[in-house]
Amino acid sequence: MSVIRVGLVGYGYWGPNLLRNFQNNPGFKVVAVADGRAEKRDKISRAAPDAAIYDRGEDLIDATDVDAVVIATQVGYHYPLAKRALSLGKHVLCEKPLCTRVEDAEDLVETAAANNAVLMIDHTFLFTGAVQTIAALCQSGELGKISYYDSIRINLGLFQPDVNVMWDLLPHDLAIIDYLIEEELVHVEAQGYCHVNNGVPDIVYATLYYPHSFIAHLNLSWMSPVKVRRTAVGGLKKMLVWNDLDKEEKIKIYNSGIAIQPETVREIIIPSYRIGDIYSPRIPDTEALAGVVAHFNSVIRSETKSIILNPAVERSWRWRSGLL
Repeated sequence: MSVIRVGLVGYGYWGPNLLRNFQNNPGFKVVAVADGRAEKRDKISRAAPDAAIYDRGEDLIDATDVDAVVIATQVGYHYPLAKRALSLGKHVLCEKPLCTRVEDAEDLVETAAANNAVLMIDHTFLFTGAVQTIAALCQSGELGKISYYDSIRINLGLFQPDVNVMWDLLPHDLAIIDYLIEEELVHVEAQGYCHVNNGVPDIVYATLYYPHSFIAHLNLSWMSPVKVRRTAVGGLKKMLVWNDLDKEEKIKIYNSGIAIQPETVREIIIPSYRIGDIYSPRIPDTEALAGVVAHFNSVIRSETKSIILNPAVERSWRWRSGLL
């Protein structure tokens, strides 16, 4: 396959980063960018002088010289734009969340399969050195059986115009958990609180339940005076804390744990605590979005299978859809 001609729909907060990374990847050529705002089109003309500029995403998608479409619009436009592109057999990379309804997401998956097109979500965190390191620790068994995932993802804003804080921030953690844990989510409990806009929660506490006693708890907020991005992953052998805002020691691994004697040799529960060394592994310093773009390129060219879809979730979807 020759160079893949790509068009970008949406040039807001994330659009310039997407444009830059697609321009820097030799497997792609940015041939078109679309945005409905005149001031954004002026910026596009300077950032991508050789690209065609559209004011409607639909016109860009219909262009015959576009092989793949990147969608970075408000969430409400994701489904119709992705549906249009996939129906034409064009590959799609879409910002999270993919859709606001399960039925729409399933329809996009089916449309992509029917037209032999790649549908991928930009779960950027999966391509960070930190998450790649955590995944390697989980897969190697160094942490032991994973028992919990506890995340604090809070800051002051950014208030999104068409989604609440859960739709904005939870997809990051859900994608990471799906990548680390090959089990399907079975139950969710969530509480949301509205302080700025009625009906749009800006603080959410969510608990996710999985088989075999694995549990995840998420603290999500746009109402915090400080920005915190901290996650704890607990294994029966070791535990780790990932502080994404710490540039020097993003991950700290704790050789700590709890041991309890078997019932046959004890009368009461007396745990013994193991407090061992703490160490911080070296984390590769690469731009995650460049990894997303490179992976999108490889999946389109059938050089690799997407890392994004949890095998347990894929099996469940295929079973519900009658494909297994």
